[in-house]
Amino acid sequence: MKVLITGITGFAGSHLADYILENHPDVELYGVYRWRSRTENIEHVLHRFTNVECDLRDANNVRSVLDYIRPDKIFHLAAQSFVPSSWRAPSESLDTNIIGQVNIFEAIKELKIDPWIQIACSSEEYGMVYSNEVPILESNPLRPLSPYAVSKVGQDFLGYQYFMSYGMKIIRTRGFNHTGPRRGDVFVCSDFAKQIVSIEKKRREPVIYVGNLDARRDFTDVRDMVRGYWMALSGNCDPGEVYNICRGKCWTIQQVLDMLVSYSNVDIRIEKDPKRLRPSDVPILLGDNTRFSKATGWKPEISFEQTLKDILDYWRQRVN
Repeated sequence: MKVLITGITGFAGSHLADYILENHPDVELYGVYRWRSRTENIEHVLHRFTNVECDLRDANNVRSVLDYIRPDKIFHLAAQSFVPSSWRAPSESLDTNIIGQVNIFEAIKELKIDPWIQIACSSEEYGMVYSNEVPILESNPLRPLSPYAVSKVGQDFLGYQYFMSYGMKIIRTRGFNHTGPRRGDVFVCSDFAKQIVSIEKKRREPVIYVGNLDARRDFTDVRDMVRGYWMALSGNCDPGEVYNICRGKCWTIQQVLDMLVSYSNVDIRIEKDPKRLRPSDVPILLGDNTRFSKATGWKPEISFEQTLKDILDYWRQRVN
């Protein structure tokens, strides 16, 4: 069986590669990367799969790569995934996320191949969620509050449209916040952890800069999340359907910060940084994973406390 991961050099993509290589040795694994992609997340497994250069925004390039691989399963994880960047460059986020996916779908249609496809959608699509709407079901209205979220709504609905129009075997997963080792330091848990470790190693003053600490998020360990991605394409999810993948429990960003600080031995002062505040922020994302759990048997196995400790240890190995 040939499996393709787009975005294999990224955070979730590299963990999915680890999961597949460890648990499914019969798989012939392929990844696609951009010429400027950093590869530190996959250096330890580069010799165990075939990595092919591809710009998903180039339709001809995508078609030739898919013709070369002709995969049985595609995990489409490549995206501009940092919400603040989408405010600074909305066109780039829309182009990368929506047009990149259209190019994949069109190439599949033209090549007349029939892979199972998982598209990594996002809980950010739900956007403005009201207090009487939690935990969030897949049927909840989508009220996106950032260009990134709009791009994910586009990906999500394109997945539905190509299933309905062409019968493509597309599973849409709406992943809620996921974190863990290798998460970029622009994302909140990793950002706080790196700041704490830098203070531990006396590389900076004992001050942590923060944005909105009141937002509430449903966090899942990335290693549980990618196991869910694999299970989404294991035959028990219905093509064209959408599934939340989440823990079903949320924490305020303040609680996340307090937990991380409690796992360190340094005295730290907290200061608000206006540059870390967004034009609009989603107040609460608390998901309901019942549909996905019933279909696949998936459930999170790694505690959030362990995830945060692992993130701190990750940065302790990298901050000099």
